[in-house]
Amino acid sequence: MDIVALVKQYGFPVVAAVGLGYFVVYVWKWATSQVKPVLGEANTTLIALIDRIRMLDNDLIRLNQKLNVVLQMREQEQAKKKENAMLDFTLKQHKEIKELKKAKSEDKD
Repeated sequence: MDIVALVKQYGFPVVAAVGLGYFVVYVWKWATSQVKPVLGEANTTLIALIDRIRMLDNDLIRLNQKLNVVLQMREQEQAKKKENAMLDFTLKQHKEIKELKKAKSEDKD
């Protein structure tokens, strides 16, 4: 049957409603048969990617903590070196003062 004959026999609103009903059924079947499985696969892939991102985030957090520990240890080591250098300098000055006092006392004798 021709569309024009259907419109003459049943009227435009009825033919349009049937056509739209067919369109809705066609889109529904297409969406459930082709789009839904693809969305399921995409969802699985998305979950896997989110898990990998979480693992990378945890790795970054651990690496950042390790880096902070290394930096703290380096600062402590540098502070110890500075302290040792100051102690060495103080001991050296103390020895020089002793030697000067000793030399001064020998000069008086």
